[in-house]
Amino acid sequence: MYVSLFSVSRLPVLFGYIILVVAVLGALGAHVLAPYGANDQELAKALLPPAWLTGGSPEHLLGTDVLGRDLFSRILYGARDTLLISTTAVVLSGILGISLGLISGYGGGMTDEIIMRLVDVQLSIPILLLAITVIAVMNVSIRSLVLAVGLSAWVTYARIIRSQALSLKEHEFIEAARASGAGELRIVFRHVLSNVANSCLVLGTLEIANMIILTTALSFLGLGVRPPEVDWGSIVGDGRDYITTAWWIVTFPGLAISLVILSVNLVGDELRDRLDPELPS
Repeated sequence: MYVSLFSVSRLPVLFGYIILVVAVLGALGAHVLAPYGANDQELAKALLPPAWLTGGSPEHLLGTDVLGRDLFSRILYGARDTLLISTTAVVLSGILGISLGLISGYGGGMTDEIIMRLVDVQLSIPILLLAITVIAVMNVSIRSLVLAVGLSAWVTYARIIRSQALSLKEHEFIEAARASGAGELRIVFRHVLSNVANSCLVLGTLEIANMIILTTALSFLGLGVRPPEVDWGSIVGDGRDYITTAWWIVTFPGLAISLVILSVNLVGDELRDRLDPELPS
């Protein structure tokens, strides 16, 4: 009975769900779970190693950084901005990409040509370069970071949703809805969008991992959140000069990034297999 409920093949998915739940709960409850504030400094305890190593302190489980800030607390608080920015960017890019994909696929004609040429242009520009350009124009802030990350990913939604809309509009139930007097907007939202909803959900889940990578990369380069805000990328960026003497500053937030990205991909693959097995891997 136990084996049938939790088969070996499902262990990776179960692991993914557990890591995601822990990350979300840690982010939401950082103000309760963190023993210190994200920016509480104690220079006398700077560069303390993790508690289980020689010289470590049980008061600082994962050690401290160069300013004596508790690393465990900063990772918890950093999860909040990292996940918030990434999920907000996914929602923004999803709304834009799905809307343009529906317009392009269902509308066709010159509108389709224009939107697809825009997609081709954006695909020719490296994502990181595009994000840096947007931030440079708008100045560094969380708002500009969300916009830059969100604008870099809408093309994925647009291309996939367009292809599905092109196929759906030829189905008999669309012709029946049109013959019954339904307007074009009603057909798009009531019939076409409802039939691509599973694809949208799967794409959104998988894109969260890409958004986390891009968000942390920009913060690592100094183009993300600004103090007193903190995210995982900025923590790694702060520790890059001490990687040989205080490896824990880079290792633990880097491990958090890797685990969350892995878990998102595992959960996304599971959703794809369940909801939309025809979606490209």
